[in-house]
Amino acid sequence: MEKALNEGVRHAAPDDVWSGSWVAERLGVELVGDDRLTGLLGLALRRNPKRAHLLVSNVLGKHVPQSPAVVHGHGVELGRRVRELLGPDEARRAVVLGYAETATGLGHSVADGLGLAPYLHSTRRPVAGVARAGGFEESHSHATSHLLLPEDPALLAGDGPLVLVDDEFSTGNTVLNTVRDLHQRYPRRRYVVVALVDTRSAADASRLADFAGEIGARIDLVTAAQGTVRLPEGVLEKGQELVARYEAESAASGDRSSAASSWPVAPRGGAAYRHSPAPPDDGVAVEAAQEAGPSGARGTARPAPTGPQPDDDGTHPHVTRIHLGWPCGLPDGGRHGFTPAHRERLEAALPGMAARLSEALPQNARRVHILGFEELMYAPLRLAEELERTADAEVSYSTTTRSPVLAVDDPGYAIRTRLVFPAHDEPADGPGERYAYNVAGAGFDAVVAVVDSVADTPLLHAPDGLLARLAAHTPQVLLAVVPSYVPEPPHAPGRPSMLPEPLRGPAFSSYAPEEVGWLLQDLSDVTLEAPTEEREEAIQSGGAHYAESLPMEYQPSGQYQELFHAALQESAARIAQAVGVVTETVLAERSPRPVLVSLARAGTPVGILMRRWARHRHGLDLPHYAVSIVRGRGIDANALRWLARHHDPRDVVFVDGWTGKGAITRELAQALQEFEKSDGVTGFDPEIAVLADPGSCVRTYGTREDFLVPSACLNSTVSGLVSRTVLRADLVGPHDFHGAKFYRELAADDVSVTFLDAVSDRFPEVADAACAQAKELLAGDRSPTWEGWAAVERVSEEYGIHDVNLVKPGVGETTRVLLRRVPWKVLARAGAGSDLDHVRLLAGQRGVPVEEVDGLPYTCVGLIHPRYTRGATGADGKAVTV
Repeated sequence: MEKALNEGVRHAAPDDVWSGSWVAERLGVELVGDDRLTGLLGLALRRNPKRAHLLVSNVLGKHVPQSPAVVHGHGVELGRRVRELLGPDEARRAVVLGYAETATGLGHSVADGLGLAPYLHSTRRPVAGVARAGGFEESHSHATSHLLLPEDPALLAGDGPLVLVDDEFSTGNTVLNTVRDLHQRYPRRRYVVVALVDTRSAADASRLADFAGEIGARIDLVTAAQGTVRLPEGVLEKGQELVARYEAESAASGDRSSAASSWPVAPRGGAAYRHSPAPPDDGVAVEAAQEAGPSGARGTARPAPTGPQPDDDGTHPHVTRIHLGWPCGLPDGGRHGFTPAHRERLEAALPGMAARLSEALPQNARRVHILGFEELMYAPLRLAEELERTADAEVSYSTTTRSPVLAVDDPGYAIRTRLVFPAHDEPADGPGERYAYNVAGAGFDAVVAVVDSVADTPLLHAPDGLLARLAAHTPQVLLAVVPSYVPEPPHAPGRPSMLPEPLRGPAFSSYAPEEVGWLLQDLSDVTLEAPTEEREEAIQSGGAHYAESLPMEYQPSGQYQELFHAALQESAARIAQAVGVVTETVLAERSPRPVLVSLARAGTPVGILMRRWARHRHGLDLPHYAVSIVRGRGIDANALRWLARHHDPRDVVFVDGWTGKGAITRELAQALQEFEKSDGVTGFDPEIAVLADPGSCVRTYGTREDFLVPSACLNSTVSGLVSRTVLRADLVGPHDFHGAKFYRELAADDVSVTFLDAVSDRFPEVADAACAQAKELLAGDRSPTWEGWAAVERVSEEYGIHDVNLVKPGVGETTRVLLRRVPWKVLARAGAGSDLDHVRLLAGQRGVPVEEVDGLPYTCVGLIHPRYTRGATGADGKAVTV
């Protein structure tokens, strides 16, 4: 980190040209202060009636291409300094607020360095349905209004320190406006102002100190460098005249190619541009398209587009779209808040997303540029940093901007070239020009444009849009779209008062309508299946969550179907007794008239059997529903809302087929805690009732033996022809149930009712034994020992997997591995008998070794291939050469 920071701020050597010298010589502007200032900053001129000059940061990642590690590293280092300043107790209570658009990524990075602080940045994009928590004005900016739109209104309401982050602290007006607005609403004792550079005058510094005294709060300042910008008399007018003259000369010359001229770039240096021959006319290189503008609104004809023209489908021949696999529900940035939990999810997903980027790049790409989009700075920055860390290429990073700046192709000027294109995110302030600086002519082999989905509009793909402008200056343009996050306001008035009624057979599932109501939405018409190997690679790389797609439905061979029927005949009575035991336990201990809620889909056949037992033995007609729960995402909150409106939550009993290592048990408990906090609904019991508990994870079970439950042998054809559940942001909205598919086309192979009838037909012969066993269990100690979890951790380490999610214990989970995932091997308890016949058959069909192991607490354990990539067979994820 220290090396990267030093590299990013090195002072220009004597033979270098400072990228502020062109402006300094012509306007008499002086930048004086710390030795680091000229390494951190250059100067440019802009079309702005309030300020002529622009301080151009070399380490911010906005106007100047820079190493992403340098950009992120500067913010992280500032965050660490804030943490030291505050101390651990205050740091844990802090909230970080960054300024749009320039400092959104810097603020994120400061929050990373601070550690446990949530992050929010101001925005200039109103979002429908999200209430303002505040706003303020930036007096010198070209776009002044800032909105604060946190998803959680309480984010700014605490009394911990508020850390305000901007790229430069020039007058202090923006900070004063912010604190004045927020302090009236949410007063607090302490503020910390963070900036890369502090160039305030002594009078401005005194004004902030006086203001702190007025409100009775402490305001600290943390910066990377300090200094002063000395402006001579009349600099604003002189600067405006200079900009107007150079733009007029450029337009008169008709120079349309200057932005594409080749010029050397050293994107990692503080003095980023070294000596290069200056072009004629004093080095002016302004993109001529700026004169007409993207809309042709200045009375001149729109210039003919340059670069490749779009095909009939609106795409460009040199533009490749990349599917990043952005995690479902993860915010694209801090516009509505970004918590430490969000940060953890992003960190886990970055390697997979960067791998997808790397695979899409041309093989000969040695200089790659990641171009972010206005306020969307952090997501592309972190993608670029991960790509820089792993790819065999030089990676740089910058973002597009609203700020209009004069471009001059001179080594002493900070903005060498610019691309002009129309705004493509339908901004609230209407159409206008947008800019990408120092990208044209930089010699990049590929440019990856990263935008959010709101900005993925026809204007982005238009002949004069950003992608076309980029395609004219680089051999390969790639487009990566991050889903725009729009929060659901708590207790939103727009939330439907009535959720849909449960789906029932025969319209959805092959079960009789009274057997189960599915609190799901029907996605039968959506193609969700993906080849097993592609799914496994995407899941393990972090590119996709397992609930975002479905595996291809396994079609059993004749031999396998014979095994299923033989296993069912042999085990039906044993299953029937376990059903009786768990149902009697529930009726005696949990509720005399329980509402059975199965965890779809493995829990659904068990819930139906429990319902049948209650009717057979006690004449009860119990309600039964199936809901979705997703590891890592929790239970369907809308399903819980529906249940709470129609039943007493205290009567709800969650049902599953079996336990493995207990991951879903823990998931349910955590999800119900979060639901209680978000909705204020109490009474749901997180204890799951299961048919078999070989992992010793629950108190309510039919047996703790690990034996074959035939409903685990197949997929949808033994589960009412219903798929496992799906949770994907583009299919499941905030007011929707999770989704699933009904495979009507597999009706000829359906054995769902056959399985249920075979088991329930044995109820009479096992009833007495089941009731006696239930009484015995109720009188004994049923406390979970979690020995299964301990065993899984041991197996994970002994076999060099180091990921318990890839270890699936028990007959049921092992079967799932063989049916749906990419298996590596199966561990079988020495001497295991017919319970594993179907496992051995499946393993043989897929070429998976079965190893017998002494002392295994489960009958078998399935190991998913660790670090899987297509063609891999070894534990290290590499192909084994025999």
